[in-house]
Amino acid sequence: MRVVLATVGSLGDLHPYIAIARALVARGAEPVVASVPEYRADVEREGIGFAPVGPGFAPFGDYQALLEKIFDVRHGVEFIVRQMVMPHLRTAYDDLMRATEGADLLVSHPLTVAMPLVAEQRKLPWAASVLAPMNLMSSYDAPVIAGVEWLHGLGRLPYRAVFSLLKMITWRWEAPLRAFRGELGLPPKRGSAFLEAQFSPYLNLGLFDATLALRQPDWPRNLIVTGAPLHDGVLPEDKRGELEAFLAAGEPPLVFALGSSAVWIAGDFWQQAMAAAQQLGRRALLIVGPARLGPLPVSMKAFDYLPYSAVFPRALAVIHQAGIGTLSQALRAGRPQLIVPFAFDQPDNARRAAELGVARVLPLKKVSALRAELAALLAGGGYEQSAKRIAQDLRETHGAARAADELMRIRPC
Repeated sequence: MRVVLATVGSLGDLHPYIAIARALVARGAEPVVASVPEYRADVEREGIGFAPVGPGFAPFGDYQALLEKIFDVRHGVEFIVRQMVMPHLRTAYDDLMRATEGADLLVSHPLTVAMPLVAEQRKLPWAASVLAPMNLMSSYDAPVIAGVEWLHGLGRLPYRAVFSLLKMITWRWEAPLRAFRGELGLPPKRGSAFLEAQFSPYLNLGLFDATLALRQPDWPRNLIVTGAPLHDGVLPEDKRGELEAFLAAGEPPLVFALGSSAVWIAGDFWQQAMAAAQQLGRRALLIVGPARLGPLPVSMKAFDYLPYSAVFPRALAVIHQAGIGTLSQALRAGRPQLIVPFAFDQPDNARRAAELGVARVLPLKKVSALRAELAALLAGGGYEQSAKRIAQDLRETHGAARAADELMRIRPC
C-alpha cells in the first residue's frame, strides 16, 4: 500500500509523520512524506520517500522575519492562512497531485488544505490528522487561546460563541479555496477547511497522548487518539563526546529548549535563563538554535541542536515552550517542567501539563520571573513524583505504531 503523508510547519509538524512513515515501512507499506523542499534531507535520511510541496519557506525571505510574523499573537494565524496558504493553493495542489500518483491512501495535516481536494479528485480514501487537543476546538474541553487567555474558565457558552466567530472569520479568509474548488469542478463543501471541515469521513487521527485530553462529545466520531508519534533528530558524533563530558562533569543540569521555531525569536530568553541558573547555583544546558551566546561559564553549555530524547531524561528540570512535540518528549522524560509558552497551541498544551501536576507555567511576558518560578519548581510540590508517574503511564504508548495500524485498516476505494 502506497501512503502519502502531507505536512507543513516546524520540525514538530514533520517528526510525527516521519515516525508514522517508519512504522508503515515496518508493516510492508510504501510511505512518502510530502512537505516543503527544505525538509528533504530530514526525511530521506530515514530511508523514507520524499515529495516536495511548494512554496516552501524560501520565497518568504528572511526566515527569522517570517517567524516573527507567524508568531504574532494577534495576526499570526491570519498571516499563515491569507499569505502563506491561500495564494499558493495551485502550487501545493499540483505538487500533491504528482506526489500521489499511484497512491492508495492519503494523510493530511491541518494546514495541508489541498490534500482533501486531491483525495476527492483521485477518489482516494484519506485520513485527517491533528497534533494537539486544541486542534479539535471542543467547547466541552475549552482550550486556552493565545492572546485571550482570560477567556478560559468562563464556561462553555462563551466558547461556543467564540468558535462561531472564528468559523465566520476563517470562512472569509478561505474564499480563494472555495473558488479553487469550483475551478477543479468539485462541489461546494460546508464549513471552514481549517476548522470543522478539516476532518475526514474515513478516519481522523489525534496524534497526541490521551493523558492530555479526555474524549469529548463534540469530537469527530471516527477520531482515534493514537498517542504521540515520536521521532528525534540525530546526535552527531562530534557533539556526542562534548555532551557526555558536560553531563558527567557535575549534577544534572537545567535543560532549556524552545523547539525549532520559537528558538528563532527567543528575545532575551537565553539571557534570563543563564541569569536564573547562575542565581540558583545550577548547571544549565541550553539548546539555542541560531543564537550565539558568546563565552559561557563552565557550569553552562550551549548547543545549536540536540535530540530531546538524549537530554531531557538526564535533566534536573526541563524548561520549554510546550510545542506538542517538545511536550511529548518532556512527558516521557519523567522530569519536572517549567513551561514558557509563546503562541498557537502552546498555552493550551502548557495548561494541560500543569493540570497533570508535572509543570509550572510562566507567561512569556513575565519571563523576568524565571528564577523565582524555577526555585518554586525545584522546591518540591510533587512535580517530580507526578512527572515520574506520567512517564511510567506513557511507557507503553506507541503512537506511531497505533497510527500506522489504523491507517493499514483503511481499504483503498
